[in-house]
Amino acid sequence: MPNPSVLEGGCQCGSVRYRITGDPVMAALCHCSMCRRANAAPAVAWAMYQESQVAFPDGAPALYESSPGARRGFCARCGTQISFTADYIPGLVDITIGSLDDPGQVAPTLHYWESKRLPWVHFTDALPRYPEFPPQE
Repeated sequence: MPNPSVLEGGCQCGSVRYRITGDPVMAALCHCSMCRRANAAPAVAWAMYQESQVAFPDGAPALYESSPGARRGFCARCGTQISFTADYIPGLVDITIGSLDDPGQVAPTLHYWESKRLPWVHFTDALPRYPEFPPQE
């Protein structure tokens, strides 16, 4: 069984690989329209880490500034969405849980941007829901 404190993942074609050490700061399902559009999905599962916890041994993903001060990392070859960084969360990087080699290792603990959830998307979990970004402690 893999060590749960060391995770690896990458894009569909294998051009972008990453290694994460340690536990996430937070793991969540995002319902915002930007994440939905960037991932072509009704919601996106993210795990947030300190930037120092995440390494891209063969080079960082390509970046797209999806809004002022917000950058989405993706594979320039196959298009897989990998990461998100933003000026409003300095020193932190979100990694798409779906890009992990074993996404079952990291479970979301909350929903955010619930106010933007598509009306036909329903999750039956009892996780906390926040209308926008959750409070930062």
